[in-house]
Amino acid sequence: MELMLSTPLLLSFPDSQTQAQALAETLGLEHAAIDRHVFPDGESRLRLPAELPRRLLLYRSLHYPNDKLVELQLVTAAARATGVQHITLVAPYLCYMRQDTAFQPGEIISQTHIGRWLAGQIDALITVDPHLHRVHHLADAVPVEPALSLSAAGLLGAYIAGRCENPLLLGPDEESAQWLDQAAQAAGAEAALAHKLRRGDREVRITLPERDFSGREVVLIDDIASTGHTLAETAAAILARGARSVDAALTHALFAGDALERLRAAGIHRVWSTDSIPHPSNVIPLAPLLATALRERRLA
Repeated sequence: MELMLSTPLLLSFPDSQTQAQALAETLGLEHAAIDRHVFPDGESRLRLPAELPRRLLLYRSLHYPNDKLVELQLVTAAARATGVQHITLVAPYLCYMRQDTAFQPGEIISQTHIGRWLAGQIDALITVDPHLHRVHHLADAVPVEPALSLSAAGLLGAYIAGRCENPLLLGPDEESAQWLDQAAQAAGAEAALAHKLRRGDREVRITLPERDFSGREVVLIDDIASTGHTLAETAAAILARGARSVDAALTHALFAGDALERLRAAGIHRVWSTDSIPHPSNVIPLAPLLATALRERRLA
């Protein structure tokens, strides 16, 4: 591979190709896809374009991350070997951010270790609504400059405003408060916050705020839906209090296993998500949000 001195290239893996292509078009950049083959034993064979510029934008959401992290290491190392000098990772979903403390003796704080490892592979990072709870600045988790943490809450709120009349936006737990207020402001809607007690990956108890839900259109706001248990329990409690309807709007549609079916069974009518993770519920493209941030920081 030969190094070409040219404008930045937006490089992506096949699983992110649609979203990466949209971002490249928004930025007016060339886009290229990494050729990826997985052998029967699970090892990856990757091939980069024959010519690379000094600067790369590398696009990949890091859901179901373990294989992706190995491939990220291979790509960044190979790119550096050609003379690439600056790599910006565009990872709309950023993995391993939820384990930010040791809840039991001996637990590994994965946020710290994965964050430092990522910082060794890249020069800049841009992500959307990372699950930062006790750590409030992305650069503390992934020490690169810049480390940009964008929020899709405003986009969610604007989308809701066009589809609901006088909605009540509800965050299912205290951690959702950071997104709830932004979404409510964009939607021009009321907001309220529930309380969650988690007893395991699939067992939660929801306490609703003391207010009248009778006849209301309620929209649940959250950053991530994984198993769906939190949203399902919240929806069931709201409907039991007389709400007319419950919808859900979220940034990252992980939806492991039968999570989406669980939400439907709990009475959630519509589910809206960004395209940070490809899913049938995607209705909000992130390309404009990402492009604006990349331009403002002169990363593209």
